[in-house]
Parts: sequence; C-alpha cells; structure tokens
Amino acid sequence: MKARKLLMIPGPIEFEPEVMQAMGTPTTSHVAPDFVQSFGHALDMMKEVWMAPKGQPFVVAGSGTLAMDMAAANLVEDGDSVLVLSTGYFGERYADLLRRYTGDVDVLRAEQGDVVEVERIEEQLKKKNYKLLTFTHVDTSTAVLNDPRAIRRLGQKYGVLTVLDGVCSVAGEEIRQEEWGIDVAFTASQKAIGVPPGLALLVASPKAMDVWKSRKTPVPNYYADWKNWLPIMEAYGNRQPAYFGTPAVNLVQALEVSLKLILQEGMENRFQRHRKTGKAFREAMKAGGLTMIPSRDEVAANTLSAPYYPDGVDGKKFLGQVNKEGIILAGGLLADIKTQYFRVGHMGAVNRSDLLATVGAIETGLRQGGHSMEAGLMLKHAQQVLDQE
Repeated sequence: MKARKLLMIPGPIEFEPEVMQAMGTPTTSHVAPDFVQSFGHALDMMKEVWMAPKGQPFVVAGSGTLAMDMAAANLVEDGDSVLVLSTGYFGERYADLLRRYTGDVDVLRAEQGDVVEVERIEEQLKKKNYKLLTFTHVDTSTAVLNDPRAIRRLGQKYGVLTVLDGVCSVAGEEIRQEEWGIDVAFTASQKAIGVPPGLALLVASPKAMDVWKSRKTPVPNYYADWKNWLPIMEAYGNRQPAYFGTPAVNLVQALEVSLKLILQEGMENRFQRHRKTGKAFREAMKAGGLTMIPSRDEVAANTLSAPYYPDGVDGKKFLGQVNKEGIILAGGLLADIKTQYFRVGHMGAVNRSDLLATVGAIETGLRQGGHSMEAGLMLKHAQQVLDQE
C-alpha cells in the first residue's frame, strides 16, 4: 500500500521526479561556475515561458507575496493612483499591500464568481489618471479566471501600467506577456511552475523598467528594490557571479530543471493540456450535481476549481474521507463562505491518472457523506473529456 498521498491543493502541487532530484543534490556555492550557468539558463527560459523575450526576469528567494510586493514597491510612489480589480481574497490582499505605498488605491470588486465588467473598468479609468492597474489572473480563493487581453487593451488605451498576478496561472493558463502588452507578470515557484515553495518569480516589461528608473523617490522597501536585484539578474544572465542576498541555490537549480521540462512539453501543448484537465474536472463535478464558484465556464480557471459542497454534505467529514482515499484537497478560503466549498488544484505535473484518482476519491467522499448519485458517473464524464482529441 502506498503511504504517500496525492497533493491536489492549489499549491504546493505535485512535482516532477527530476525537479525533486535537483532539490536533493549537494548544495554548491552561489558563485560556482556550474550554478552561475544554471541560474543564467533559468533566467533565459523564464522569458520563453512568460513569452516575453524583451522582458527582465527576477528570481528572488521568497513567496508569491514577495513578488506582489516587488511590483508594487518599485512601480508605485506615494500619491500615485492605483486601480485594483478584485475577484476574491488575493485581489483584496493586493489592495491592502498597495496602500503601504500610496494612499490612493481604488478597488473594483466583481460579483462573487464573476469578473469585473470591462465597461465598469473603462468607466473608472475615465475618472482618474491611474498609474497602475492590477488584476489577479486566477484568484486562488475563487478559481475565477480573468481575460488579460481585455484588461491590457484598456490599460494601453488609458496609458496605465498593467500588473498581472499570475501566482496561480503562469505556466498553466495562456499568457503571452509581450504580445498582450502586460507590463508585469509574476508568480510563485510552488504553483504551475512546478518547484517547491521559496521563489518569487517576476518578469517586467521594458516600459515597466523605464517607469521604475524614472522614480522621483527611492524604493521604500530594501529587500524588494530592483536597484539591488537588477545588477544580480544581469550578471547571472551574462553568466557571471554576483551577490546581494544569497540565492536559494537548490531551488534555482530545480527551477532550471522544471523550466526545461515545461519548454520540452511546449507552451501551446501545455496550455491545451490545462484546458482539457480543467474542463474534465468541471464536467465531472457537474455530473455529480455540484455547482462551482465561477458563475460560468468562460470565467472558470483551468489550473484549479472551487466546487460547493452539495446540500447535506458536511465539508469537514468530506475532506477527511477524501484524505482517507489518498487525496489531499483544500478547504474554502473566502471568510463568508469558507465552510461551503472546497478547492482542488490540477496544474503543473498533474496527469490523467492523478485527475481520475481525485475525481474517484471525491465521488466516494460525496456518496459516503450522503450525497445521492450514480456510482462512476463523475469518473465517466471526466474520462469522456480526457479521451477527446
């Protein structure tokens, strides 16, 4: 009997064996020639994964929240106007974070399970001269998916920098940073990038870097300041050692391995695989009579899902039963409905077998929790989608 359980939460995710092997190698010096090559190669590949050949990548030891902080600290000065589009917990968190740097933060909140209408965004952009427009590509609390193209068109029309919080989307959902005109896109290593927690990853456009260089005041965050990190990224990019803060050596080596695997799969194939996986999971839940937080498929993420518990099913007991079946899921995150839904991550290295095992465990948990349904129905619908060409 396998002792290890399948981790199907929205991060950390399941990691490829090669990535874990890189994590387990003896730690080398951060200025050793082989590490310098590894770091530089990872920076180059980030541009390919983000599809931002002219972008400036940053790899810094820290969480996804640090990546959020870096974008805000470097691009916002006190008095700047910022507009936040909120589709859940992490939109609200970004608004709170941004208020540390400027007192002028406006928030447009979507109806629960939906996105902010383009018309509302444009109406607000007409009212004020905003410097920054931020949005969560996929909010981990709701599994709601924003369309970056519609938002960036408004950003370009009104001369506003666009910042994409891609913590739960980069390397899973389709992102073409340079083609779409996104100024900053960031993520954390433990999501679809497929590396254990500990790296904040960000790519800034030339426009964003120019805005940063033209600041009138110093960046009020020492660790996040691009002035400290840009020379380091440039040095490693040129295969030269450098130092500001000691990098997470094994994590960076694991990042190089994971980025290689992502690019070997191919970005188009990867986007399509996540679309199919997301659809298969949603169809399975619908077959079982479950509804989701996203109000419609068009705004439903492909990297994770957030189904409501059916009437009469005790969430705590359900999660416990699924755990006994060998699958770890996440509970709800939004405070007002925390006990009413659960979350399932299906990104990165998650394969067909993982998804079907998860659907099967959910079906068992629901049936044992008193939810009436035909045995095997959810699995059948997931398989039908996965079998499509």
